[in-house]
Amino acid sequence: MNYSTTEQKTKSISNAIQEFGEKLFGFVRKKVKSTEDAEDILQEVWFQLSNLSDIAEVENVSAWLYEVARNKITDKARKKKNELLEDFSYETDEGEFNFKEILLLDDTNNPDLTFFKELFWKEFQQAINELPPNQKDVFILNEIEDLTLQQIADQQGENLKTIISRKGYAVRHLRNKLGYLYKEMIS
Repeated sequence: MNYSTTEQKTKSISNAIQEFGEKLFGFVRKKVKSTEDAEDILQEVWFQLSNLSDIAEVENVSAWLYEVARNKITDKARKKKNELLEDFSYETDEGEFNFKEILLLDDTNNPDLTFFKELFWKEFQQAINELPPNQKDVFILNEIEDLTLQQIADQQGENLKTIISRKGYAVRHLRNKLGYLYKEMIS
């Protein structure tokens, strides 16, 4: 790329930011929860614009920017919908409590807590074994082996929404099966 082309590209990006920046930010901000999220999305839009080999080839820059922004908003919403076990916590009077906290409890000096953790693991194993194989696999790969839902979808050749649904069903089943332990622990 020669200097004049780089200079033209920089000027085109600058012009797009000046012309569309404020309105595009307002558009994004209305669709996300925080200003920080809107700023992050807008930064991704400008970055994508800067990665175009020839901005002049874009027939309608405004439409292109809004389309990229909508896609980034959708991507962000999908990421937040990925259900992790800690997203399904129970509310107590003192605050939140979730299943992962049980696993982190220090039971070294507390025989009751040791018993509770052992009971939890036994019940957890039983509940997870009740799941259909596809839900069980997704849950284990995501929660225990730390694969992302997208990685699991790619690995299994499935649609991401299918994987998200399977994970959601698994988490709901586990929450229903293990909820009595939680109630027992706080009572």
